[in-house]
Amino acid sequence: MISAVADTHALLWFLHKDPRLSSVALSAFNNAAQAGDQVAVSSITMVEIAYLCEKSRIPHNSFDLIIRLLNQPGSMLAEIPLEQSVADSLRQVSRSQVPEMADRIIAATALMLGVPVISRDSKITASSIATIW
Repeated sequence: MISAVADTHALLWFLHKDPRLSSVALSAFNNAAQAGDQVAVSSITMVEIAYLCEKSRIPHNSFDLIIRLLNQPGSMLAEIPLEQSVADSLRQVSRSQVPEMADRIIAATALMLGVPVISRDSKITASSIATIW
């Protein structure tokens, strides 16, 4: 069962044990793993991580680390592709509340799955989207 969708920063901070990840967000990741559940990762997050690696804004091994984790049997992470159901859910994410396209796709993925987003993003947390932080 998928318990949440991680936004890009939350996922990176979890994987790199970054102290910027809140204790509540860390618990959401850990609780999913302990329960045998999964935290979803939108395809757009994978694109963002590849881009940030190319720009040397995050550790260069970040993309490979996430790919390895996604491909492990029984992984706590599950990639969710950007498909028609996500695009349909995007229409429920107000552009005035969440203006950045990648953030809207992540939020729409959570809406489509019926789970919250693990995010510190001020636009997402201030929106009507359920968040964990």
